[in-house]
Amino acid sequence: MIYIVFANGDLQDVPILRQRIAALDEPLYVVGADGGSRYAAQLDLDLDRVIGDMDSILPDVREGLESQGVPFDVYPPEKNETDLELSLLHVSSHAAERHQPCRVIVLGTVGDRLDMTLANMLLLTHDRLSHIQGELWRGSQTAWLMRPPGGPITGEVGDTISLIPLGGDAQSVYTHGLRYRLQNEPLRFGPARGVSNVLSDRNAHIRFKDGILLVVHTPGRA
Repeated sequence: MIYIVFANGDLQDVPILRQRIAALDEPLYVVGADGGSRYAAQLDLDLDRVIGDMDSILPDVREGLESQGVPFDVYPPEKNETDLELSLLHVSSHAAERHQPCRVIVLGTVGDRLDMTLANMLLLTHDRLSHIQGELWRGSQTAWLMRPPGGPITGEVGDTISLIPLGGDAQSVYTHGLRYRLQNEPLRFGPARGVSNVLSDRNAHIRFKDGILLVVHTPGRA
């Protein structure tokens, strides 16, 4: 099963997202984080659950979903978690109860508020979500976390790849299949050295010892 979660940011390049979702070959479980629920219909998806304090969902959207029998998990406005955080914790528990791998695709993470955009992206580092395979989709772009010992990156030659350390330095980084190679070098937290590398091979690989990398894959030369 693949989980799709809609945050309440902007939804870009809807036709591209439709194509990407249509290519998924597993059953879907779809969650709307409060106002993000409005996006499911744009992608021809049925919501399985709506989660949040319901301060941003449009009244007509809520009424329509309630008439369809979609379950709502309603939280008080004064809470420690964001609606997206609660939604991700829900799908994590849903997968764990079924002893399933948890691949989660999050849409709508980028919006008008810088604080919410940053918080949405950093949720991938949440200690209670460390076991999920989380992906942030924005049109054709994909971002995900990579932890030691590393992993593959697949795409087309010429695609743009950024490796951004989170929370500290990434140590002893080796890259294969990227134009600007790293050979047992650190990627420091703060400097932008890892931004805008380029795939020189369709199957690249990153290896490193310590730290966390946010990998951002943009098809074509950004």
